[in-house]
Amino acid sequence: MLRATRFMAIGLGLASLVLACGKKEAPADLAPVSSTSLEAPKVATAGAVVVLVDAPSSSVKFLMDSPLEKIDGDAPGSASGELSVDLDDLAKSSGLVKIDLDKLSLYQQKRPDGKGEYEERIKNPLQNKHARDWLELVPKEGDVTAEQAANNRIAELRIEKVEPSARSVAALSGAERKVTATVSGTLRLHGRQEMKSAKVELTFHYEGDKFASLGVKTVEPFVVNLDRFEIHPRDSAGKLVKTITESIATNLKGKVKSEAPVEIALTAKPK
Repeated sequence: MLRATRFMAIGLGLASLVLACGKKEAPADLAPVSSTSLEAPKVATAGAVVVLVDAPSSSVKFLMDSPLEKIDGDAPGSASGELSVDLDDLAKSSGLVKIDLDKLSLYQQKRPDGKGEYEERIKNPLQNKHARDWLELVPKEGDVTAEQAANNRIAELRIEKVEPSARSVAALSGAERKVTATVSGTLRLHGRQEMKSAKVELTFHYEGDKFASLGVKTVEPFVVNLDRFEIHPRDSAGKLVKTITESIATNLKGKVKSEAPVEIALTAKPK
């Protein structure tokens, strides 16, 4: 009886070890989970001007430049949200910008030999489908609920800190007044969030002495790490195939990168 009990214990131990070895651990270096939408920062000053992002004249782009392929994404008309701008003290400005990822289109340029010029830029329907699977924008029975898909569809950037080259726009003159700044805040993407900073050019348009509109354009792209936001290759059923890092090391080697530099151009007008 004692021997049987001992063999059973050994068997259970070996079974546990096999299961543990076969189980794939989640990547440790992930951005924190964010299950709800971000709240817009409160207007810091009574004199701040609230401006609304004008979707038709705004755009979001990214470029993944690899030896064998260039993949660029373009999401025209995808931006919405509002900014609170203190024209006397830009450092007190804040805002919340939302990006509709369902409006994202991917384009591809191949260079099969890794040398010379890239081929014609084309829109690949299958690649665009894969992108929606990676971002989990489409409900999949047993994997992605309709609520999760709707949640994943909107990326958010909450602007919490502004470090401008000139604090007061009101002290400047002219119909077009430009200020450079570093803006920092929380990026929420694919159910996760982390702090990001970007260098931007702010262009304030005036009609006489009246502020008319604001242009915001990234001077340098800010980088989104796909691994940290769990944006990975998935099959048509929504099942994880491999992490992006594993895919780059095998079947996607030389075709994509795990980091996507993002460029934003916004136009915002007073309410």
